[in-house]
Amino acid sequence: MLWVARLSGFLSAAMAMVVLSPSLQSFPPAEAIRSSQFDGSVRFPGQIAGGARGIAFRRAPSFRNADDCGAGAGNGTAANVCDPSLVHIAITLDEEYLRGSVAAVHSVVQHARCPESVFFHFLVSDPGLGDLVRAVFPQLRFKVYYFDPERVRGLISTSVRQALEQPLNYARNYLADLLEPCVRRVIYLDSDLVLVDDVAKLWRTDLGGRTVGAPEYCHANFTKYFTGRFWSDQRFAGTFVGRRPCYFNTGVMVLDLERWRHAGYTQRIERWMEIQKSPPGHIYELGSLPPFLLVFAGHVAPIEHRWNQHGLGGDNVLGSCRDLHPGPVSLLHWSGSGKPWARLGAGRPCPLDALWAPFDLYGPAGAGAEESR
Repeated sequence: MLWVARLSGFLSAAMAMVVLSPSLQSFPPAEAIRSSQFDGSVRFPGQIAGGARGIAFRRAPSFRNADDCGAGAGNGTAANVCDPSLVHIAITLDEEYLRGSVAAVHSVVQHARCPESVFFHFLVSDPGLGDLVRAVFPQLRFKVYYFDPERVRGLISTSVRQALEQPLNYARNYLADLLEPCVRRVIYLDSDLVLVDDVAKLWRTDLGGRTVGAPEYCHANFTKYFTGRFWSDQRFAGTFVGRRPCYFNTGVMVLDLERWRHAGYTQRIERWMEIQKSPPGHIYELGSLPPFLLVFAGHVAPIEHRWNQHGLGGDNVLGSCRDLHPGPVSLLHWSGSGKPWARLGAGRPCPLDALWAPFDLYGPAGAGAEESR
């Protein structure tokens, strides 16, 4: 029966390509790309956090705005971050997920009709990673923001996976503080995803006066994110009275930073983290997600599910292969323990990992170029 399971998996991948093809064809690369070839490889010679050296990435093609976008401003600097025409995206950079972050950025600019109008805000604990980004994406408009791990180290509680306990995983809580006050809205993206649609569509989401916009999943078992102690104590359980709390994945969010700053949501999230750490503590599971649910669940602007086809990394322990959810797809998200670059590198990919591979820029020049042309 093993061959039946494998055949089913490959059929799922084939069907996924059929589902995705209209989205891929909606924004033909030729419309926004000057060069369709890789210009060579980029090697980052400096020492990265954790001791890694010589990480090689291929230089990305040059992506230019379509004729109806405007001229674009070229290289990004701090001086133009306040340009009101920009689409702002925040994403973390660290050694462990660097390959995924680079692929995510590549997918965004490849499918954007106006890639020169996209500004990236990279949250790092190692500022040197910005040099690698500039080398791989010479035309990219971005700024690097240092996030001090000590800011949250004392607030982090244990989780089901060590990756969820890393301080940089909590940097999303501080976007309103880290980014310039002129940045009033930002899209936060995890490092284990790729877009197959124009990010400007997500940017234009109407939040309807809400602070957070995200795909909601109201049929999920919401209670499992909190412990018995939480639900048995009315001081905590009463948090959701008068709200219809639904699960949402914090790896893809549209954030109104102006409203966030005004309401002081960073402090509200930190308060729940303090309660979690204080005796007797342990009112929730799964790291950085529950504080967001406590503050925002029931007050989220719903976004189409196509913008977060999550869970492709499988469960948080085994990383089992998953299929796509029914419906259209604009973003594929390998949340869970299984990451496509790790499975591909080990020679044990899941069928859907083939949808991530074309955006991978890791390796020497020539490697993977065919699937990226």
